[in-house]
Amino acid sequence: MFHAPVRRFFSTFGRRGVDKLCGGLTFIGLACGYVAALSGCNSAPPTDPRRVFRYNQSEQSGALTSLDPAFARNQANIWAQTQLYNGLVELDSTLRPAPALARIWTVSPDARTYTFRLRPGVRFHDDACFGPGGHGRPVRAADVVYSFRRLLDPATASTGGWIFRGKVLSNSAGAPLDSAFQAPDDSTVVVRLREPFAAFLSLLSMPYCFVTAPEAVRAYGRDFGQHPVGTGPFRFHLWAEGSALILHRNPTYWRRDARGRPLPYLDAVQVSFIGDKKTEFLTFLQGKLDFLSGIRESSRDLILRPDGTVRPDFAGRFRVEKVPYLNTEYLGFQLDSGNLRAPAPAVRDRRVRQALSYAIDRSAYVRFLLSSVGRPGVSGMVPPALASFDERAVPGYRHDPARARALLRDAGYGPGRPLRLTLNTVAEKREQVEFLQQQWAAVGVEVTLDINQGPAHQELVDNGKAAFWTKSWLGDYPDAENYLALFYSPNFSPAGPNKTHFRSAAYDSLYRAALREPDEVRRQTLYQRLDRLMLAEAPVIVLYYDEVVRLTQPAVRGLRADPMNQLRLERVSKDGDGEGMEGD
Repeated sequence: MFHAPVRRFFSTFGRRGVDKLCGGLTFIGLACGYVAALSGCNSAPPTDPRRVFRYNQSEQSGALTSLDPAFARNQANIWAQTQLYNGLVELDSTLRPAPALARIWTVSPDARTYTFRLRPGVRFHDDACFGPGGHGRPVRAADVVYSFRRLLDPATASTGGWIFRGKVLSNSAGAPLDSAFQAPDDSTVVVRLREPFAAFLSLLSMPYCFVTAPEAVRAYGRDFGQHPVGTGPFRFHLWAEGSALILHRNPTYWRRDARGRPLPYLDAVQVSFIGDKKTEFLTFLQGKLDFLSGIRESSRDLILRPDGTVRPDFAGRFRVEKVPYLNTEYLGFQLDSGNLRAPAPAVRDRRVRQALSYAIDRSAYVRFLLSSVGRPGVSGMVPPALASFDERAVPGYRHDPARARALLRDAGYGPGRPLRLTLNTVAEKREQVEFLQQQWAAVGVEVTLDINQGPAHQELVDNGKAAFWTKSWLGDYPDAENYLALFYSPNFSPAGPNKTHFRSAAYDSLYRAALREPDEVRRQTLYQRLDRLMLAEAPVIVLYYDEVVRLTQPAVRGLRADPMNQLRLERVSKDGDGEGMEGD
């Protein structure tokens, strides 16, 4: 007998509707044969599903728009590109930079020059762009320099130019100098910075910094995003937009496992594009997808109890993995009234901001609204997966309605003068903000909701037109600096992360000191001081720290969730073949 949430799922379609839906999903089971017919007998992929890894990319979690690393701006692009390319460095299981195409590197005493030595024997994928025979050539240092400069080239229009802009050596107009990126020989890459930036290696681990083949970019031009050539464990085979993306095993991949066996273990990766989340979940239950990531709303309640454990209906049918995610959900205040649509003097009063934070029961919020997928935000902006997170060193705001009322009285608000505010948000968060409404009403604050579509909401926040708003910050790279940059005053522009227009000379000075600090332990201490300083001024209310939830079929081995929600398939196997061995 199914639990109530399961019955609700089936009642959405009706029994006949579910049967029809199941019949409509047969294209996934036929995909290998479909690809074989297109690829010709000499290069047909395996028909054994044990050697094909299948996942879905729905538009609700971000559409796949390009296989060009210069446009690695969303999860869909990043997941696919991670199978096709490598960077100089990558993140290990502890989110620390580890060797990839660069086998070793050194940093100059002034922390401004990074010198990388490339790993020998790495070749680009075979492709016609390399001329007769189409055999992929060895990777050279000049290819890395080309890939990095391409991010800053206005003609590329990359969304990742910010990685190097303002950080590498540049002229008075901000244009990078030729000496910013150099290849003194085929195996050496040199990167020179304007000033020390302690998180630079973490930045280089981002997919924007994957190394591309210049011949392919030139040969395919604007179509390079649909015809990628990299060095990764899989190589491009077919992209039928709206139907499937097919990647084949790279037979010349440079990496081996701890036993000396060549990677990857899989023969192919198949990406489908099922748009509806319920259909996606049903497809997974049928065994036609190997994993799901990021369950939310109805699916989350369907699978998990409020305490986060798996409901009996699904226990044992698949593995459920939950790990901290580099995503902090928060509420922001606009501290600069210049662009506000209506005056909001109350939000510029620190006592009001602190009172609103003390009024929230974050534990109840996470338990009852999120099925315990998340951790209450009772510390600073930096999430638990990062080294500087410490609730004792950075104590935040716990539920204290009495203190909230006292702060409101000190600020001049009470029964005779009620505080009224407007909270800008999006429809997806309606249930969550209605809970907050009730919490604030309990301490005498009346909050009206202004609900907009995502793009309109973003425009209001970016341009300082909303006084009080919901937001989240998903870390681009695993360093606390990425979160603390949200309160650095030079980051005020609409494109910059400082949406609150928080301004503090003490904060700015400490932030710059942290960027220059080479010692990691001392740098983490500086990060904690920054987080405490921000909390005292309360330009934001930290609600909760998100978590990654993955559902994986029992046959899959070697697939591990991490706080960056990376999808790395080079060590993944099915039915025990390869066992997902660690090693290089």
